[in-house]
Amino acid sequence: MATANRISEIVKRSAPFDVETVRARPLRHGAEPGRAELIIIPGLGAASTEALDETLKSPACRRALDMLVDASKAGTAIAASCTSTFLLAETGLLDGRRATTTWWLAPVFRRRYPKVELMSDRIVVADWPLATGGAAMAQMDLMLAVVERFAGPGLAKACANYLLLDERRSQAPFMAIGHLAGQDAKIAKAESWVRENIARDFGIDELAEVAAATPRTFARRLKAVCGLSPIQFVQRIRIEKARHLLETTRLPVDEIARRVGYAEPSTLRRLIRRDTRHAPGYFRPIA
Repeated sequence: MATANRISEIVKRSAPFDVETVRARPLRHGAEPGRAELIIIPGLGAASTEALDETLKSPACRRALDMLVDASKAGTAIAASCTSTFLLAETGLLDGRRATTTWWLAPVFRRRYPKVELMSDRIVVADWPLATGGAAMAQMDLMLAVVERFAGPGLAKACANYLLLDERRSQAPFMAIGHLAGQDAKIAKAESWVRENIARDFGIDELAEVAAATPRTFARRLKAVCGLSPIQFVQRIRIEKARHLLETTRLPVDEIARRVGYAEPSTLRRLIRRDTRHAPGYFRPIA
C-alpha cells in the first residue's frame, strides 16, 4: 500500500491510502476501526493446527472478532490471508460466501467452517466486501487485489511491475498432495497406490476399492481432505511426478508422459500448462 501511495505521488496524484494500526487487546489501545473503508487482518503466526486453535481462543482474537463484526455492519470491507482467514471465518461473515486459505490448512478449514465455499486452489478470492488470500506470500497478491478494488487496475498493475510480482491465480502448482493426503489414512493409502501404479491406466472405481470405500464415499472423503475430485487427485500426482522427471532427467516428454500414465504426450503438455501456465520445457534444468 505504501508502494501504491509512492507511485501515485510520483505521477502527481494524491495518495489513495491512509493506513492506521488497530490493536486488538483485552484493554483498548491505539486506533479504532471507526469509519475505515477497509480492514486488513495480518497473519496470526500459527505454525500448526494446535497453535492456531490456541491463538483463536486468545483474548485478543476474541476481541478482534467483535471489532470485525461491528466494522462489517458499518459497511467496512475486510481482507485476510493465510491463517488470518480463520479469524475472519470465526465471525461467521464468510458463511455462504467464497473464500480461500493457505493450502496446507484447507482440510482443517473445511471441517471447521462447512458453510464457507472454500476454493483452496485459488491464491486470492476477492468476494467483496470480503477478500481472502492463500499461503503467506499471497499477502502480496491480496494487496494487489485491494489496490485494484480501491484505487483502480492501472495502479495495481503499476505496483506489480514495480515490485516484480508475477501474475499468479492458483496455489495448485505449490500444493503438496502427499501432505494433504497424509491427514487421512484411506486417502494416504490411495495416494501411495496411485504412485505405485502411475504408469498404467486405471479407473476411479479401482482406486476407491483400494481405499476400501464406494466411489461416491471415496470422492466425498477426498473432497473433504484435499479439495479435489478423484480425477483431479490422480492428475495432480501425475503432474507432480512429470515435473520431477522434467527437472531431474533429460527424458523426452513423450517418454515422461508414458511413465506417468498418459498415452498422448499432448495430454501431459496441456495439463502442465493449465496448472502451471508454463510449457514442459520451462522445468528443464539449465545446461
